[in-house]
Amino acid sequence: MTIKACVFDAYGTLFDVAAAAREAATEPGREAFAEHWRKLAADWRLKQLQYTWLRAVAGAHTDFWEVTQNGLDWAMEASGLGGDAELRERLLALYFELSAYPEVPKMLAALKQDGFATAILSNGEPGMLDGAVQSAGVGGYLDAVLSVEEVGVFKPHRSVYEMVGQRFGTAPDEVFFVSSNGWDAAHATGFGFTTAWVNRAQEPMDRLPWTPAHVLPDLTTIPDLVKAR
Repeated sequence: MTIKACVFDAYGTLFDVAAAAREAATEPGREAFAEHWRKLAADWRLKQLQYTWLRAVAGAHTDFWEVTQNGLDWAMEASGLGGDAELRERLLALYFELSAYPEVPKMLAALKQDGFATAILSNGEPGMLDGAVQSAGVGGYLDAVLSVEEVGVFKPHRSVYEMVGQRFGTAPDEVFFVSSNGWDAAHATGFGFTTAWVNRAQEPMDRLPWTPAHVLPDLTTIPDLVKAR
């Protein structure tokens, strides 16, 4: 069937999750933090994701903002920064203002020009997502911003992917789904979406029952792939 909607994960896909730590490290007076920011950013992201999976399996849902704070607290302690309350506050503030990857605005504009519906489908809670969308200036290119808070469970629960059809009236094979998380793209493939994994870090393929239809270094070619389906 013809693709009608192109749907994106948010964090790590459209928005650079390392931007908060990277920007904080360049601020005056944070020379000591500059030595730790890469490790902290990686630990923060890993724990953020791990906590979503554990909460989904345990049926102990909370919103993504709490998970984000929990992940940061673990990462700061692991880097010996657990007592720096001012740094914690600054990093959380910057997370609300994450920058988009450079190719994102042009890519989304091309999809809209070609007549495709566009959306975000994210673990993020609505306030976080609104902050990132507004900060990146991409709200005008999106028809919907869908948060797992509508269903009360994190990805990759099936009910999250079902939200797309409920919003756009599409069958799964009418949706092109893009994520920087290999496991997310894989589960979306199993759901029936056509998928692309944006593998910016050149990681190995996850060993799961499904594999993404496309593996890309960035988002530049997404409009061409969607039109070709």
